[in-house]
Amino acid sequence: MTAPVALAVVGSINVDLTARTARLPEPGETIGGGRLSREAGGKGANQAAAAARLGAAVRMVGAVGSDGDGAWMIDELAAAGADTAAVRRGAEPTGVALIVVDDEGENQIAVCEGANGEVSLEGVDFGAEEAVLAQLEIRMDIIADLARKAGGYFALNAAPALEVPAAVIERADLIIVNETEYALLPALRTARRVAVTYGGEGAKLFEHGELVAAAPAVKTTVVNSVGAGDAFCAALTVGLASGIAPQRALEAACAVGAAAVADPRSQPLLGRLEEYLPAG
Repeated sequence: MTAPVALAVVGSINVDLTARTARLPEPGETIGGGRLSREAGGKGANQAAAAARLGAAVRMVGAVGSDGDGAWMIDELAAAGADTAAVRRGAEPTGVALIVVDDEGENQIAVCEGANGEVSLEGVDFGAEEAVLAQLEIRMDIIADLARKAGGYFALNAAPALEVPAAVIERADLIIVNETEYALLPALRTARRVAVTYGGEGAKLFEHGELVAAAPAVKTTVVNSVGAGDAFCAALTVGLASGIAPQRALEAACAVGAAAVADPRSQPLLGRLEEYLPAG
């Protein structure tokens, strides 16, 4: 990138409570021998931290509680290089995600939204040259309002899979989903541009349902898949909003996702996006 792209990430901020166990428990089953960790997380914060580490000029728009966890989450975002001036202090406690990760890196997640339910765009403006990235761990009315207010490049990670208003789909320059979410959201078949991730099979980019780019997964040792999708979203959004060609941007995003799964953190340490771009 010749100059850092300006990116506003609007979304969730959570504390991740992660239990690492040999395997995931079955319904009603108790698994012993776990190791507990407490880390910064939330899809919005994960994507903001990743984008900042990749070299974008990032600001986070979200909400945390007026508690110690909220102060900690703000500090973690700032340490990653994100501007936190638009992170509100809400009345509810900071959001929490309860995560179980097995030895293969697979996970189960339950999210308690807390202050994420208080995310607001009141007093927040978006410049014509500022890209915007959002996810669906905040209220859909906020997403709809954001689609109207965003003046520049607008990307949506449609996760978790929820019905998205037609106006949001029509406005989005990029929608990112995994293969399960893509199957659950048939309206995306005609969207302007949709990136679909397929885990170990890589990713594909569609424009109005037509395949325009495909990239294989980068082989690596899977340690934790929790933050991999968020790192991919950040990399692809930054790449495309920066003017990088779709094929190269998709390949770089797959490389970033691979780096993320090899890192135990939900907000992995990453290099600049240029380090992941294919030659040429």
